[in-house]
Amino acid sequence: MPRPDYALEAAALGDGGGRRVAGVDEVGRGPLAGPVLAAAVVFPGGVPAALVALIADSKTLSPARREAAAAALRASPAVEFGVGAASVAEIARFNILGASLLAMRRAVRRLPVAPDFALIDGNRAPDLPCPLRCVVGGDGRSLSIAAASIIAKVLRDRLMARLAARFPGYGFERNAGYPTAGHRAALALIGACRHHRRGFGPVRRVAVPGSLPSDNHRH
Repeated sequence: MPRPDYALEAAALGDGGGRRVAGVDEVGRGPLAGPVLAAAVVFPGGVPAALVALIADSKTLSPARREAAAAALRASPAVEFGVGAASVAEIARFNILGASLLAMRRAVRRLPVAPDFALIDGNRAPDLPCPLRCVVGGDGRSLSIAAASIIAKVLRDRLMARLAARFPGYGFERNAGYPTAGHRAALALIGACRHHRRGFGPVRRVAVPGSLPSDNHRH
């Protein structure tokens, strides 16, 4: 399977150099619960070889390899990153696409230095104060986007594992809110919690507006 490289970043940098190119990706559009989360990653001086060996599309990595790659990326002085999220309430307000673009915009805003150019995974772009390019399948083509996908995936999975402790029964620590058979069965049996996305079909069919369980009373 082809691995991501730095060609798209190099093309955006041009001959002059000295520009910051951010790779931006989101995770969490498909789940029935939890926020959508995005990350933006910049390699100001290029990608160290030790990191290149760790980076791939997050979907192709095992959880252990994702965790190791995310830890290395977050600890490396060669990496600048920002993280942004959009809540369940914002997903309901803006729809999942609008919320995903909002999370991306927040991630870019939280970079320590504003980028000069952005590579966005997918075919829809957030409103950013810099030029950008949409890249379909970008997490398999661009090292910066792939690195962003890894950070976003690991952080969101950790968040959902924390929610699992407060809202047991849905298996959030295993399914990260995605509509697995076990998650759907739990929804049918115990209903939805306040972190479920009411506008999504499987949740809408079990949730009564205004009656989702709270932290202290789920049933």
